[in-house]
Amino acid sequence: MELLKGKPVADKIKEKVSQTVEELIDRGIVPTLGILRVGENESDIAYENSAVKVAKSLGINVEKYIVDGDATEEDVLDVLKVMNEDDNIHGILMFRPLPKHIDEDRIRNHINPAKDIDGISDASVGSLFTGNKVGFPPCTAEAAVAILEYYGVALSGKKAAVIGRSLVIGKPVSMMLMEKNATVTMCHSRTTAEDLKAICREADIIVSAAGRINTVGTEHVDGKQVVIDVGINFDEDGKMCGDVDFEAVSENTAGITPVPGGVGSVTTALLMFHVVSAASSK
Repeated sequence: MELLKGKPVADKIKEKVSQTVEELIDRGIVPTLGILRVGENESDIAYENSAVKVAKSLGINVEKYIVDGDATEEDVLDVLKVMNEDDNIHGILMFRPLPKHIDEDRIRNHINPAKDIDGISDASVGSLFTGNKVGFPPCTAEAAVAILEYYGVALSGKKAAVIGRSLVIGKPVSMMLMEKNATVTMCHSRTTAEDLKAICREADIIVSAAGRINTVGTEHVDGKQVVIDVGINFDEDGKMCGDVDFEAVSENTAGITPVPGGVGSVTTALLMFHVVSAASSK
């Protein structure tokens, strides 16, 4: 079993980012990430602090736009309009979910696709299906594929089981794997337990993004699978864990990502790569 750690993948991406930042600064461009946060959600703030730390370590400037949690939909759109029209802001990261009284679909689709660095607008997601390269792909889905490629996992002609069908991970990662000529089966909450077991055991690659502890156990693997665990859950002791029963499954796989220490760091690195890529297009 090979442990597919995210750090070396993230470090390689960060090297490219740092080099690009230097080139941009030589051109008089300071790559800038604009963060839009509505309210004071603790998990949003934690991610924000982490993103700011990584950005600054790479020489990327950060501008924060913090909106009160009871702000109106129009208030948020007004702030987003400022961010869209500011040529000095190259990428926009908006934390979700938004407060329930705000139409999230309306807001996310007002993000300029050229600045939509986490691929949350319909235009960005749609580009994965049409191949027209508008905007950027969702970072977490891209991170899963980046890990597979970094560790030399063959994708062309291989069978992949994707567990989860969200627009954040499941659907985009399926499209990205098919773009690499993998044969993909998408499983979800209505897939029967027996079918899920059979599909996973037939697969060469399993990407689990179900958001449920122990979605993948020993009965889903037979030794040949490479498992990418995208899940972020917390067990009864409050310890972070993924979708996969890591201790049990890792003994019978060809490779597996840990949680934490796997997909997360690569996701953040790719977010920064998207910022400098957007800045480079100026």
